[in-house]
Amino acid sequence: MDKQKIKAAADLLLAARKHEITLARLPDEYIPADVAEAYAVQDTVSQSLGEVGGWKVGAKAPGAQPSCAPMPAQFIFAAPYHFFDLLTAGSRGIEVEIALRMKSDLPARATPYTEAEVLAAVGTVHPAIELVSSRYSEYPAANPLAGLADALSNCAFIYGPGRSDLGQIDQSIQHAELYFNGLEVAKTVGGNPVVDIWPLVTWLANHVGERCGGLKAGQFVTTGSCTGLLFADKGSSVNALLQNIGKVDISFAQV
Repeated sequence: MDKQKIKAAADLLLAARKHEITLARLPDEYIPADVAEAYAVQDTVSQSLGEVGGWKVGAKAPGAQPSCAPMPAQFIFAAPYHFFDLLTAGSRGIEVEIALRMKSDLPARATPYTEAEVLAAVGTVHPAIELVSSRYSEYPAANPLAGLADALSNCAFIYGPGRSDLGQIDQSIQHAELYFNGLEVAKTVGGNPVVDIWPLVTWLANHVGERCGGLKAGQFVTTGSCTGLLFADKGSSVNALLQNIGKVDISFAQV
């Protein structure tokens, strides 16, 4: 891998995160050559942002190749949460998601983890909102590898109270609702395109084991949108409900 290119791309993304620069797109000379380089850019940015509090993971369809990104602990919040100017200078994309919280470490090992082993390491399931905001002003990124390098546009993660009865999670029949300022903007059943989240989480556990030592107790795993991606205006209140899991409430300042 081209370490100089990886560092240069990471420096640009970090400057854009801090609103020091406006980055229309990742310059062609810094676009990762492959998925491994894109993940290397993610890791370089993540190291500058401190502790990893969790991971986002998703795929476009059952059996499709998943992708993932680390979520910095400093941008993980318990609901209800009000955003002032922090993090909200860009777009305010909202995704309602099923999230899991690990109760046990899944460290790197020679043999892959099974789905049963991963399930046993999960402590609680939570309703969640992922706040999506690209570091590129041209969104979505024209090059998928540039989007992957930008942590798949993760901006913040907000979670509601959890429950421990994991056996009742069935994404294929999961009801989800999303409201902006009290008005319903999305209502879905089985809206996550992967349908079954557990193969996705198992893939993540093994990927993170190879990449950075494994998932850790206390970290969150958020598993992709149940409602698609919708954008909230400044000053909005946002309310999300996952039936039989819980709700998440956030709001944005009028700035």
